[in-house]
Amino acid sequence: MKNLKLRILCYAVAVCNLLLAAVFYLRLPDRIPMHWAMDGTVTYHPRHELFFMCGMGLLFALLFDLLPRIDPRRGNYQRFGTYYDGFCVVMQFFLLSMTAVILTESFRPGSISVSAVVRLGVGLLLIFIGNMMPKFKSNFYCGIKTPWTLSSEEVWRKTHRLGGKCFFAAGLVMALSILLPAPQTAFNLSIAAVLLAALAPGVMSYVWWRREAGKAK
Repeated sequence: MKNLKLRILCYAVAVCNLLLAAVFYLRLPDRIPMHWAMDGTVTYHPRHELFFMCGMGLLFALLFDLLPRIDPRRGNYQRFGTYYDGFCVVMQFFLLSMTAVILTESFRPGSISVSAVVRLGVGLLLIFIGNMMPKFKSNFYCGIKTPWTLSSEEVWRKTHRLGGKCFFAAGLVMALSILLPAPQTAFNLSIAAVLLAALAPGVMSYVWWRREAGKAK
């Protein structure tokens, strides 16, 4: 069952993101920082592209509503609806924080360590997702969707319990990487943690499916 307050908050944050861009748009320089490389190189884009990025929030809000309705297993969303809606809201706040980073660096270049802020933000997001993942029920839209998790409720459950632990650990590693003095080392460690968190549950879903299939014979 959907939580109406959380759904409204999801759209409200998305609209606030667009309004934030609109309020500061005329004060922005013609070109604003939009991409930061690990070596510190900053790529600048025309300021109107900020609206495309902020508009993603509203697009995501619409997709968050639409995709569960056309999911063949849409009935399962009622079993974890509040957690799903909470995930949607957190994603909107994450996008809003990225807009805040761009605006801050547009008006006061170099005032923050963008690499560290992004790693911290993504790390906290992964920690949140890790906590939510075991609560996701079988569906075709969110979660770890392999042929083996989608073919077995038990494999789905085991995979998402493992995935929750892996994503939580990867998020913790990424968040704590801001304490490392070398940005490249922190980046490499973060990428390795995320790749492991993404691969391990997928591999184990196949292992568990094979075991289950063997027992059924």
